[in-house]
Amino acid sequence: MKKSIKPARPAAKTRSAAKPAKSVRIKPASAAKQSLKSAVQSTTPAKIAPVSPTNGSARQNKIKAPRPARDDLYEANSILAELTFREDDKLPISTLDEFGQEEEYTAIQQLLDVGKQKGFVTYDDILKFFPEAERDVEQLDEAHAALLAARIEVIDSVDVDEPSDEDIEETEAELESDLVREEEEDAYLSAIDADDTIGLYLKEIGRVPLLTAAEEVSLAKRIEKAKFARERLVKGNVLVKKRRELDMIISDGMAAREHLITANSRLVISVAKKYIGRGVPFLDLIQEGNIGLIRAAKKFDYHRGHKFSTYATWWIRQAVTRAIADQGRTIRVPVHMGDQINKMLRVSHQLTQELGREPSIEELGDALKVTPKKVESIIQIARRPLSLETPTDEEDDSVLGDFIEDEDSPEPVEIATHNLLREQIQEVLNGLPPREVRILQLRYGLLDGESYTLEEVGKKMGVTRERVRQIEAQALSRLRHPTHRRKLRDYLRD
Repeated sequence: MKKSIKPARPAAKTRSAAKPAKSVRIKPASAAKQSLKSAVQSTTPAKIAPVSPTNGSARQNKIKAPRPARDDLYEANSILAELTFREDDKLPISTLDEFGQEEEYTAIQQLLDVGKQKGFVTYDDILKFFPEAERDVEQLDEAHAALLAARIEVIDSVDVDEPSDEDIEETEAELESDLVREEEEDAYLSAIDADDTIGLYLKEIGRVPLLTAAEEVSLAKRIEKAKFARERLVKGNVLVKKRRELDMIISDGMAAREHLITANSRLVISVAKKYIGRGVPFLDLIQEGNIGLIRAAKKFDYHRGHKFSTYATWWIRQAVTRAIADQGRTIRVPVHMGDQINKMLRVSHQLTQELGREPSIEELGDALKVTPKKVESIIQIARRPLSLETPTDEEDDSVLGDFIEDEDSPEPVEIATHNLLREQIQEVLNGLPPREVRILQLRYGLLDGESYTLEEVGKKMGVTRERVRQIEAQALSRLRHPTHRRKLRDYLRD
């Protein structure tokens, strides 16, 4: 007969530890305060009563301990972020910092909300919520710590978000007033010199006529059909005959996309020529605009009812402006700061027309609704660095560096006076014995500008330190003679 072995009875003090741990629901606000304090202060897990090795079933007698605190113990704010993100992926309006104090719903929460929506954040997003992060490293560290705890990736840059209906409507209004008529465009392209690289490109894209709204929809439907065919191929389990049909549909969709891009290539020229002189060559602007056009062709949705030309213009402009922000300056300026600079320039031009003079810093600050100190900072950042090798005239006879004063260099008068003094001293020394001249040159740095001590001069001359002092005194006494003194008196300073 098989005996049943009872498990050892746990100690009374640890009886509660033998109970299975319950899933803890995160409590908001004040209730979370005590939970956080206990999580931070409790650094050792509860003791568990030993279980007899003679226990019959390990699964039946498995004892679950309460969840212990982390061994590495994140900082309190990281623990808080990790705990509270488990409920609705959001922090409560009032939370706790590492000292247990309440802090308001700040920019960190807004940044975390953006990160949870997109799955990542860019450095431009961080600078948007923390404008002083570039100067205050602590703010940047706090933002990175919160994002790390929330498992949100920080990337350098990202493609532009999908334009809203309002953005497309604004772009359409601009196109109605800015786009050149097709007849005028053809006349301009026909007059281009064949040796001009840009001209050849313009003539090439001018051969493809513009599309009507119905043609754009037809091409978009072919592209959409090819997209569905590609997804069908990816899933697999397709018969050979059906695969051939899908391949033909995909090829037709690629041809439709190419036609859609080529027919709207002149939009790139129309947008790029407005940004000439911003620090990026015109050909590079065209290249970046073409990349935006290709991206627009991939993302276009004809179901929204917008014309592709309007939709593509928005993407082209975004690609061109981002290229200017990244490549237009020797020292890169963040995109949000570039927007502030452009806004300040527009307001400054508007105020100049209204006032008939250049606006002051205070007037610009009132118009922009920022402090005068912020306006000065924007003006300082807006300045572009100049090369010292920039020619100052058409003949390239002189460069900018020739007119820049070197504040560390002496005045020409001082240089001439110093050279004359050196010649007079050398003339006076020629009347002394060579041994005395040598000692004076070493003691006062007349050779290489470096002075030597009595002991160092003695080693070089092979005499004692005292003997060097005596020879030096004798030489100076000779120089004080009126004959030599008269030559050097004019160089003495008061």
